[in-house]
Amino acid sequence: MVLGKSYALRKMLEFVEEDVGLGDITTESIVDDGVEVEAVIVTRDEGVVAGLAEVRALLEYFGVELEPIKRDGDEVGYDEVVARLRGSAKAVLTLERTVLNILMRMSGVATETRKLVELVRRNGFSVRIAATRKTAPGLRYFDKRAVEVGGADTHRLSLYDAVLIKNNHVAIAGSVAEAVKRAREKVSFIKKVEVEVSTAEEAVEAAKAGADVVMFDNMSVEEAKRAMDMLKREGLRDKVLVEISGSINYENVLRYASLEPDVISVGYITHSLKALNMSLKVVNVFKRSSG
Repeated sequence: MVLGKSYALRKMLEFVEEDVGLGDITTESIVDDGVEVEAVIVTRDEGVVAGLAEVRALLEYFGVELEPIKRDGDEVGYDEVVARLRGSAKAVLTLERTVLNILMRMSGVATETRKLVELVRRNGFSVRIAATRKTAPGLRYFDKRAVEVGGADTHRLSLYDAVLIKNNHVAIAGSVAEAVKRAREKVSFIKKVEVEVSTAEEAVEAAKAGADVVMFDNMSVEEAKRAMDMLKREGLRDKVLVEISGSINYENVLRYASLEPDVISVGYITHSLKALNMSLKVVNVFKRSSG
């Protein structure tokens, strides 16, 4: 991904600071200095693992070793060990919830993403599945990275990645064509211009105006088919990428895929995910040697 490991580590340190506050008073009152532990992270659900690379960097920052038993992208069943930890007991216990929260959320996103991608592929469609910007504030890197692990496209990571003209931009500019014209005049040639449209007529207008990507937004299957047919009749279908988005889920994605768009983007894989349940168990306790 464009966002690097250093960015992810900075964000995770913020999460730790949020959780610890002025100190882990439970651990500090019970656990002596010099105590080390071995621990395992165990699944409590079936799904796809994601986030091991991220939490490994966090743990190592605090001197805790992580030995991955599974890899990001691996499928797991109930009660499987995904990683072993060794290090300071205080560090392991203080970081436990942050580490599990990251792993559980990212694995939940990756699991739902994989289910959707495999459904589409299993039914013979080559359309690319993509995420949206409907991510939790502060968690975009982790949500998008999990989408990538699950086998889908991350779409825009930020507003800077590409021009995406939405209905409110059109309302202010006056028309789809005018909005595209203004974007083309002011934005670098290297940035793609995408236009969100809600009718077949707008789809044709956007393609004629020079959009690179036309997004059918919240269209019914019937209206999306009409838009696709109009683009073909006008000789415009092969001049643009077609993305379909809005209220698409596991139950209806195949109907939209049958229209043969280039991309189907879905928001629920990041905004309505079910976290993959995991737990951390201490399995051995050691007293660090003073020599």
